[in-house]
Order: sequence, then C-alpha cells, then structure tokens
Amino acid sequence: MCSANVVKIERPRLTESDWERAALELIADEGVAAVAVETLARRLEVTKGSFYWHFQTRDALLKAALERWEEHDALALAGMAREVSDPRSRLRELFRRTSKRRTLHAIYSALIAARDHPIVGPFMTRITERRMAFLALGFRELNMPADQADHRARLAYAAYVGFLQLTPHSTSAKLSIGAFDDYVEHMIETLIP
Repeated sequence: MCSANVVKIERPRLTESDWERAALELIADEGVAAVAVETLARRLEVTKGSFYWHFQTRDALLKAALERWEEHDALALAGMAREVSDPRSRLRELFRRTSKRRTLHAIYSALIAARDHPIVGPFMTRITERRMAFLALGFRELNMPADQADHRARLAYAAYVGFLQLTPHSTSAKLSIGAFDDYVEHMIETLIP
C-alpha cells in the first residue's frame, strides 16, 4: 500500500482590511451598486462564509470600506500640510499629487454617482467639506480675503470634480498622459496666484 504525503497549503485568512480594500477596488471598477458579497468572494477566491466572519451585511462592509477611504483621505491632507509649509507650494503639490491618483479618482467618481445612497452621502459630505476647507485655508494663507479664498477653493474643487465626471463620458475629454500633465499645469497656473 502506497501512502502519498499530501501537503495542504494553508491560505492566510482574509482580514476585514482585505475585504474593505477589495470593496474599494470594486467601487473603482464598477461603482457602488456592484459591491456584492458573491462578487467580492469570487474576486478574493474565497467562499462567502469568509465574508460573514467579518461583516454581518454588505452595508456594514460598505461603511467600513468608506471609513477606510475617508481616513486615508484625511491622513493624506494632514501629511501634506506637515510636509509642505509654503501655501503656494502646498496647493501646487496637492494638484500634482492628486492628478496622479487614478484609482482614487475612480473611487471618488463612483461615490459622486452614488451620493444619494444613505451610506455614501454622509461620507461624501464630510470629505468634500474637508477638502474644500483645506483648499480655502491654502488660499487664505496666500493673503486672499476669506470670501475670495472660499470662491477660489470652490472653483478649484469644481474643476476637479467636473473633470472626473466629464472624462468617462466624453472621448474629447480623455487626454494622453502628456496632455493630462499639461492640463494639470494649466489648472495650477490658472487657479493658484
């Protein structure tokens, strides 16, 4: 009788963070409505039971994923404020860094499209307010009066959100990498005095 030694390779157990990351990637790829337990389980190559070990519902996962995303966003802004003390340089660097974050753009675009969702809406409100306040502060630090700084922040943010919304729906808005970099530099020169 021949006994074969079978080596069972143990997969590391998925964590809540793994599921949250996968949910954010799916949001970037297909939107909020696409976030489903079965879809995520297939992507992660696990059973649905793994999901229920960490989350009771799809909405609990969505909330946790958005909390992760919001925390990352807040930390990125705080880090930039610490790293770049000159307000003009900070605003310019914000535009440049933000322009390179394609996955974050896709997530943000998907969340804008789902802003009426009861879980997504409050996150979008907080993130938008935080980002607008960051921009307005930078413009005020350039000695702009508060009302002008608020207007300039709104204009800069509207340009960002508008471009994100325009790009997937318009072939004329899609730019090559070089043209996109030129567009970003043009925005910087136009919006940051």
